[in-house]
Amino acid sequence: MSNSASTSAADSQTPATVAKTPRAVFWLVVIAILLMASNMRSPIVALGSIAPVVQDALGLSAAHIGWLGAIPMLMFALGALVSPAIGKRYGLENTLIAVVIVLTAGIIMRSTWTTWNGFLIGTILLSLAIGFANTLVAPVIKQHTPGNIALVTSMFSLTMSVMAGIVSGLVYPLSEQVGWQWALGGWASLSIAALVAWIILRLKLGSSNKMPLVTLTENEAAQEATSVWKSALAWQLAIFMGLQSLLFYTIAAFLPSIWISKGLSEVEAGSMASIFQFMAPIAIIGMTWLIRKRGVRLQTVAIGATVLNVIGLIGISYLPSLMPVVWTAVMGLGCAAIFTLCIMLFSLRTYTPNQASKLSGMAQTIAYLVAFAGPFGAGWLYELSGNWNGPLLFILILTIINVIIAWLASRPIMIDGKPA
Repeated sequence: MSNSASTSAADSQTPATVAKTPRAVFWLVVIAILLMASNMRSPIVALGSIAPVVQDALGLSAAHIGWLGAIPMLMFALGALVSPAIGKRYGLENTLIAVVIVLTAGIIMRSTWTTWNGFLIGTILLSLAIGFANTLVAPVIKQHTPGNIALVTSMFSLTMSVMAGIVSGLVYPLSEQVGWQWALGGWASLSIAALVAWIILRLKLGSSNKMPLVTLTENEAAQEATSVWKSALAWQLAIFMGLQSLLFYTIAAFLPSIWISKGLSEVEAGSMASIFQFMAPIAIIGMTWLIRKRGVRLQTVAIGATVLNVIGLIGISYLPSLMPVVWTAVMGLGCAAIFTLCIMLFSLRTYTPNQASKLSGMAQTIAYLVAFAGPFGAGWLYELSGNWNGPLLFILILTIINVIIAWLASRPIMIDGKPA
């Protein structure tokens, strides 16, 4: 096999010795993952679309709404930090059943306990559950569909993005028809369906913590024992995802305001936010095709996606009137591709599901703590300067740095530095 072919195989699959997943098991796992994914972004973006309605109904201040927007990232980080140990102790399947129950409870609580305390607690619960799910999906994919990591990860990411777009577009019109409580809470039906799917999967496949222990060779034991906190690749992945998340959440929060300051109308600026979000399906489908069908290396995809972010930021900052749709679209493509790529790498660059869980937890803890600082930092710089030039320049510099990090984080090496 040629070197390029070997690299492509290392990028798209786990080693060839992995047994093929039975078709029935494959689809059961996929259905459970996709149903869970359907409510892993939509409860967060739905609030942004309906915030003025909730604010008036509950008598909340702008500061209250700001905290409701910031809390999810902190809970994502907390969930990522503690979930690997809990998943290992109680089993991935058992843990995710509990996670879906908490997610469902949080969604329902926000719609039925109609006070600030109820909305706050509901947001904390659903965000913490999403933080667990974000982290544990990588080891689940590695354990149950090891020969289709790129495909299943892309389907997972695509479902999150599409559902987030659908819900953000429907929640306000629904609130006018059935009230904001049903508009926000009705999506809990998808989580209930996900709960049923995970219970069936658990009954069919058992729990990962009850499976017979595999005797490891000395070399395999050393690979498994590699500490993610001491791995250079793990830190590179964490920084790569962190800078991407900072860009994504900052742009998601302020893109309409930025475009209005550049001369667009409120309607036009609002359409830019939709374009940014709806680039995700195109990015994920295109990236999956490039990796699986064309054999493009992950390193090439990572660098290309980060360069798209740089191009978009340069366009918005210095050529805003030329092609606003293009600048917005390329940033949306870059952000969606990088997120999906990181989830793939958590599985592809580790030796076992347990190690994938540890890497996913460590990287996402760092990433969401970095992302938390993005909207606050950009808002602070805007208040100081009175315009978006300073915040955009700062984010542009970080994104240029991320091109180098992308090259490092996506190299075809394993968590311990050995060739993939």
